[in-house]
Amino acid sequence: MAVGLLGGSFDPAHAGHVHITREALKRFGLDRVWWLVSPGNPLKPRPPAPLALRMAEARRLMRHPRVEVTDLEARLGTRFTAETLAALRARYPGVRFVWLMGADNLVQFHRWERRRAIMASVPVGVLARPGAGLAGRTSPAARALAGALLPAAQARRLPLAPPPAWCFVNLPMVDVSSTEIRRSGVWRG
Repeated sequence: MAVGLLGGSFDPAHAGHVHITREALKRFGLDRVWWLVSPGNPLKPRPPAPLALRMAEARRLMRHPRVEVTDLEARLGTRFTAETLAALRARYPGVRFVWLMGADNLVQFHRWERRRAIMASVPVGVLARPGAGLAGRTSPAARALAGALLPAAQARRLPLAPPPAWCFVNLPMVDVSSTEIRRSGVWRG
């Protein structure tokens, strides 16, 4: 089984998350996607809304039979992606996990804790995001990992690719972000 892992604060979850999840299922040939709603993001300056509120909103928004919204990081007690991946791989040894991220996260991936361990443990699927495509493709991480890049035309092979492997796919964009939703005052988190 190939399971995509989409981690994030989801503060709040929005149509862009739903869109890239559906695209990841198709483009990377995944059997399932798990949303990992994190207790907090160590790279963000302010804490997110309460986890229960973000989980409820994510579950209300993401309705797909092959997608599960989870609080696994809180239950596992992990704080960083590398820790979460190690725990999930130990708990589910027969599952082929693929880490999913938007191109905006690839831009800052060089700042992630134990980024080399992440790339060594699972393939990574990167999905274009409004305003971040070029920045993602030219980021320090993209340059450092150029030799492990799988062409987009072979994206469905990603779950079977031995790490380090990553693939960048372009897709129709949904121009929405959690930051803008919070700024607008619509989200009461």
